[in-house]
Amino acid sequence: MVEAPDWKNNGIKVISGDHLDTNTPQTPGMNRAAAINYATAGANKLWAGTVEIHADAKTGAHHHGALESIIYIISGRARMRWGEQLEYVCEAGPGDFIFVPPYVPHQEINACENESLQCVLVRSDQDAVVVNLDIPVIEDPEGLHWIDPIHASPE
Repeated sequence: MVEAPDWKNNGIKVISGDHLDTNTPQTPGMNRAAAINYATAGANKLWAGTVEIHADAKTGAHHHGALESIIYIISGRARMRWGEQLEYVCEAGPGDFIFVPPYVPHQEINACENESLQCVLVRSDQDAVVVNLDIPVIEDPEGLHWIDPIHASPE
């Protein structure tokens, strides 16, 4: 006889916004907190959390291998550049979702010089995959950089 699953202990998990895990790598210019991962919810295939990117922060060119990413903009303005030479550009604001497919060369930019960018980030795996690319960026990542286990320092 097969035992019924223990849905009480192995079912829905609520992670309060007041109890996000800020014990994640932090970088000047941004604040990061994990909401859903193996440690907080037992997730095996997803990672989700919040990211606050301070005004005027931006990355160097990179991609995330086979990972898919979804960025939901809560407040502020995100600018994304992508393509072999970062030749394409789009912007997103509050309520917008950004989908980043696997292997797409891109650069993330806080498009506001004086307002932070508040986002929810969801990844298709918990691996911190980043491949920095040696291609010139249109918007130079001088000053603050968006750096974490996924976004490595351009230096």
